[in-house]
Amino acid sequence: MKNLRRFFLRIFSLFSNDETEAELDREIVAHLALLEDEFRKKGMSPKEARVAARRAYGGVEQAKQLHRDERSYPWLAQTLQDIRHTLRQLRKSPGFTLTAILMLGLGIGATTAIFSIVEGVLLRPLPFPEPGRLVTLGDVLEGSNSSSGSAAVTAPDIRNYMRDTHSFTHLGGYQQRSYELSGSDEPQPVRASRMSGEVFSALEVAPLLGRVFTQQEDDQHQPFVVLSYSLWQGRFHGDAKILGSKILLNRNPYIVIGVMPRDFEFPLSPGLGYQSELWVPMSPDPGEFLAGAAASWNLRMVGRLKPGVTPEQAQSDAQRVAIETMRNYPAYMSSLRIHAEVKGLQEDTVARARPLLRTLFFAVVVVLLIACANQAGLLLVRSIRRRREIAVRLALGARATALLRQAVIESMILSLGGGVLGLAFAGIALRVGLNLLPQTLPRVREIGLDWVVVSFALGLVLLTGFLCGLAPAFAAIQTSVNETLKEGGRTGSSGSGHTRLRSTLVVGEIAVALILLAASGLLLRSFEKMRSVDMGFQPDHTLAAYYSLPGKQYTTQPQIDTFNQMLLDGLRQLPGVESVGMTGLLPAGGFNGGGISILPEGYVSSKGAGLHMAASTQVKGDLFPALGIRLLRGRLFTEADREGSPLVAIVNHKLAEHYWPGENPIGKRLRRGMPETSTPWMTIVGEVGDVKMGSADGQTPEQFYQPATQVVASEGVFAAAGELMANYGWVVLRTSVPPEQMENSMRAVVQKIDPQLAFIKMKTLDAVVSDSEAPRRFNTVLISSFAIAAVLLGVMGIYSVIAFTVAIREQEMAIRMALGCERSRILQLVLASGAKLAAVGCVLGLLGAIAVSSLLRSFLFGVSPFDPAVLGTSVVAMLLLALMASLLPALRASMTDPMLAVRGD
Repeated sequence: MKNLRRFFLRIFSLFSNDETEAELDREIVAHLALLEDEFRKKGMSPKEARVAARRAYGGVEQAKQLHRDERSYPWLAQTLQDIRHTLRQLRKSPGFTLTAILMLGLGIGATTAIFSIVEGVLLRPLPFPEPGRLVTLGDVLEGSNSSSGSAAVTAPDIRNYMRDTHSFTHLGGYQQRSYELSGSDEPQPVRASRMSGEVFSALEVAPLLGRVFTQQEDDQHQPFVVLSYSLWQGRFHGDAKILGSKILLNRNPYIVIGVMPRDFEFPLSPGLGYQSELWVPMSPDPGEFLAGAAASWNLRMVGRLKPGVTPEQAQSDAQRVAIETMRNYPAYMSSLRIHAEVKGLQEDTVARARPLLRTLFFAVVVVLLIACANQAGLLLVRSIRRRREIAVRLALGARATALLRQAVIESMILSLGGGVLGLAFAGIALRVGLNLLPQTLPRVREIGLDWVVVSFALGLVLLTGFLCGLAPAFAAIQTSVNETLKEGGRTGSSGSGHTRLRSTLVVGEIAVALILLAASGLLLRSFEKMRSVDMGFQPDHTLAAYYSLPGKQYTTQPQIDTFNQMLLDGLRQLPGVESVGMTGLLPAGGFNGGGISILPEGYVSSKGAGLHMAASTQVKGDLFPALGIRLLRGRLFTEADREGSPLVAIVNHKLAEHYWPGENPIGKRLRRGMPETSTPWMTIVGEVGDVKMGSADGQTPEQFYQPATQVVASEGVFAAAGELMANYGWVVLRTSVPPEQMENSMRAVVQKIDPQLAFIKMKTLDAVVSDSEAPRRFNTVLISSFAIAAVLLGVMGIYSVIAFTVAIREQEMAIRMALGCERSRILQLVLASGAKLAAVGCVLGLLGAIAVSSLLRSFLFGVSPFDPAVLGTSVVAMLLLALMASLLPALRASMTDPMLAVRGD
């Protein structure tokens, strides 16, 4: 307790120094006065008594220092004194201070903003208790070319895995889908998830209000619904009495039994616009276990491992069930082979985002390093300018550690200012830029400035402050006292060591700036290549809208067909409409690379070739003219291609060339399924151009089109009893007027047919294509922004070094000119010094660009990471910018007055 009290007293004394010093002076004066009185009483004169009192008391300054050491911590007091001195010095140089703080603020702010994304998406544990025990479970279908990233399951798989595995405390399936929400207000489309009751148990998140549904209620098909916090607040205005009320989903009544917390999100879908707004029991109907649905891998599973069970053990357990599932496959699926895959939920969620975030973080750290190099250069120049002051302090006995401490403190104060500014920049950037993030990023709502991010920024402040302070600190302690004082501070060299250090910093800046500039050039070239890709359709003047017919009102195929025909007829009558069609798969709409297995007639597969997968698209109306897809051979679908007529199909060029290379595919046949599957043949009546179903830089799928009215017949044994077709999909409208002008008319046509039905999505094809380009555009813009910042910082570094060199060599220049050197020669001399630094930096930068090419390769499209045009242009640009940065100091040097040489003597 005593030591603690003493500790606080010592700390307190640091902040009451003036008062304590005044009291100390008064005490010493009182002591001296008492001693003088005693000596005067002994018969001494006043003068002799004063001298004797001083002698008896001892050294006054030594006594003061002993007292100071006793009442406080000397090192801390000295540090505070250095801080006050540094603040005074910085106030005298506002231009330097603001430049340094702004430069570091931009670097720390950009790094902090990117780190907040990395932390929120990659590093932060999932927002569930014991997230390490949460795993996904799916099937890998042997021979399929699906590239969706996450293994999917069928409805029978969910039943089998839930029933027969032993490694999970809870395991369930889920599927995202859209619903029409009505019952208390205008109908609106909502994003939702069907979920097994076990999923809520696996996630272990308690609801904010009410409760969640159980597996038993799921099995009993109870019509319960759990709302998200945002839907509860937005649609139902946070009604505290919402529990027990009924809402309509696809016009079926559901009872609200719970509301989840504000931060709850599941599934953890990428992008801001794909989070589920409500959850309903999965309650699979019997049709999902029959025929076609049983071979449809479009569901997901998540589970919680039992304590002590590893993912490898769970996978072995699940594989046993998968083998049993395959044994029970019907004959028409006997050749299918599946492998169970158990993967951590965290890994499954962030796998696709990791390469992008790793590259962004690398880029922003490079920018921060350049900013630090510039900061160190500025501080070094400042230290050189103060070398006479430092020499005097060294001559008076100042220790090297004191100079080191002061240099580091100055750097730390600037870094702290930059950190505060950087946090403000990062906060603004996140607030403005979250909506601009690519839709491939999951958990976007969790990105923000939390204590982890602020701690990271504080760490950056300390690290950059320390590193930036090292160069001037060592420059200070290496100051030659004799040489500096003999020069009298008039002129002279700053020392070859200092010059080399500044030049090294600038060369490093140019090298890393060139790496980013080259990366930016490669990404811009990739983006340009992507934009020049023929998508296979014409997105201009085209409007698309997604619809889904509620099953309660549209229970039969004739009802659906009637609605679709009325919609097509109504839209065709609108002024400006040129053609209208319907499709289940929209070009550039995010096709995930899956598809169905097909069997082309006469094609002999090579051994181990696996399944023949192709994208299947159902068509109604004039889809091909509406999308602008080119007909290469044969014909398009006509009204004669209807239910009951011979089955027909149209294939794209890639599929035709794969299975019938160099031949005319018209008249050939293909069918769905595997060799052992009994499905009818479809005759190919047309060949159309290839269409990009995802982004322009993605793979073009093999694809075949069918009339929607013939799909069920073509499924053969896969067709389920009562299966409905064309009850959801995209309506595509080509117009002669701007498509945005058709939106209200399109809604009006639907409202006239079904007043309660609302389009779930509506956008122009140009917007769809733009969305598909968003991830690459985001990468390009961000890397280019960092490259511009890096190049500007590098140019500033060259300018500052050349300008400082010219300033300290001013008298040398004057002497040269006094001796007859022409001004043009001086100009060349200075420009050459800047060009040398830039040349060395460019050589190192090229080597660095080659070294990091593997990191960039996965982000390029149609461009080599060693593209000579991009690398050459980057080098030339960097050299030109370096010469431009050197030009102003060079002109200043060439204007030096030769009389300076005379005055200098």
